[in-house]
Amino acid sequence: MPRIAIVEKDKCHPQQCGNYLCIRLCPINRAGDECIVKGDDSKARIMPELCTGCGICPKKCPFGAIHIINLPEELDNTPIHRYGLNGFHLYNLPTPLFGKVVGVLGRNGIGKSTAIKILAGALVPNLGSEERQGTYDEIIDYFKGQEAQLYFQTIKEGKINVAYKPQAVELIPKHSKGSVRSLLQKVDEKQQLSRVVKDLQLDKILDHDISTISGGELQRVALAATVLKKANVCFFDEPTSYLDIKQRIRAAAFIQQLATKDTAVIVIEHDLIILDYVTDLVHVMYGEQACYGITSLPKSTKNGINIYLGGYIKDENMRFRDHAIAFHAKLPSDIQGQGTLVSWQGIKKQLGSFSLSAPKGEIRNGEVVGMLGENGIGKTSFVKMLAGVLEWDEGSISTKLKVSYKPQYIASESEAAVMTVLDAALQKYSNQLIKPLELGHILEKRICDLSGGELQRVAISECLARDADLYLLDEPSAYLDVEQRLAVSKVIRDMMSLRAASAMIVDHDLLFIDYISDRICVVDGDPAVQGEVRGIYSMEEGMNLFLEGLGITFRRDTESSRPRANKVGSQLDQKQKVEGKLYYG
Repeated sequence: MPRIAIVEKDKCHPQQCGNYLCIRLCPINRAGDECIVKGDDSKARIMPELCTGCGICPKKCPFGAIHIINLPEELDNTPIHRYGLNGFHLYNLPTPLFGKVVGVLGRNGIGKSTAIKILAGALVPNLGSEERQGTYDEIIDYFKGQEAQLYFQTIKEGKINVAYKPQAVELIPKHSKGSVRSLLQKVDEKQQLSRVVKDLQLDKILDHDISTISGGELQRVALAATVLKKANVCFFDEPTSYLDIKQRIRAAAFIQQLATKDTAVIVIEHDLIILDYVTDLVHVMYGEQACYGITSLPKSTKNGINIYLGGYIKDENMRFRDHAIAFHAKLPSDIQGQGTLVSWQGIKKQLGSFSLSAPKGEIRNGEVVGMLGENGIGKTSFVKMLAGVLEWDEGSISTKLKVSYKPQYIASESEAAVMTVLDAALQKYSNQLIKPLELGHILEKRICDLSGGELQRVAISECLARDADLYLLDEPSAYLDVEQRLAVSKVIRDMMSLRAASAMIVDHDLLFIDYISDRICVVDGDPAVQGEVRGIYSMEEGMNLFLEGLGITFRRDTESSRPRANKVGSQLDQKQKVEGKLYYG
């Protein structure tokens, strides 16, 4: 059985574990050989060929830096790329196909970004060698007889021009200065600026400085900049973050039309509804975070997503998760007779030129309410009023309750250790929060050193650990991968049950909202002008109301029961609209 040894160098602290505890405990070392040694960088270095897989060093390492992994027999081959002897291993690659939108689905830290760098020609893979970089001739031979062979042959011949939309669009203002118009004019190699601006609804912000626009606007500018380049392979890394659901559907349709006989498109996306909507094929990437990643053969989009949720690839005989992720086959039952926790009446608030109203509504004891609405429609402002952070001008909110609030934007400048921030969670809810949200390995990190996903999970855990009657979480799915989003859903529901408390969740991932909510709160109106909190409805009534404004319909997948968006104008879409059953007609 093939075996790899991984040392996460950022977690390896030899001077804090009693001077190389792993070296002193290793049975091979104690027998006189050198299985674990001190590396040139003063970190532990493990020789996989000497390792017997006894499991002592990963169990005893106090920082969880060591992983000894027995790979599946099917992987007894050379990785496409390896980051050093004890670094991350990547096996196989997604394959761009001209005329198709190919999706990549997998957890964070599983090698998606490395795969994209290789396909974009920014990284020449080393085929597992520690000493040297590979050559394109070797890579072409490695993929002999596969679609990737032709692709890398084309890269070698210089016939691939790449456009790449990065994940972290919030960093754009740090590298680019000036107006949106000037930025897009610089990259407009196709001379299609007017059309793209219209398609992505950027006309109102063209003369705004790039440093002053919102996250959603930055995302759409990044999409425009990517498309305006003359490229025959386009990569989109999380193209819908910061976008509301209406913008996500529009962006998905925009990306979909880019795939032609001369252009291939690859999309990395954690919103399963959008991934399903935009792609023709899907590669599932699995493995162990920060250790190794494996790319499956391409699957049809429906089968690929269902395989990912099921955790088992039948045709490759590969189980990569010990449980399936299941969805309700029927609509979640409405909570009745539980009593009212908080209610509001005649709320009005003026915020500059924007006005927000909330005529009437209530949250019941023990329920989870999902809140849906476009960006700039007042969702965050209303939640802030419930949290007592923002005062209202007119009306009333029953406020005799304790509230815990996780804001949309999380402060990340603190140099405090994570374990200090999560002190309450560690003392009371280690099994309910720390373990399921996988926070144990970052407890000694500083808040300012966390990734976006780590910071989000810390903020969620901190919020849920507080003693409160009502928990308000604004966009908790941001920066999280699919499994983390569903884990957060379960954690929130379990904590509400444990605490006999209620929650309101604001989010743009419809699958996440569908998975977690008992009822739906819909906010309607004209973005940046006027918003109205339309009250709280049953799932069916609320989703029908919300989807009517979007002009789309949903169905349940027959195999996994997950929600799927119908293609606009399809026979099923038209049928559900005629029947007025937009939500799982």
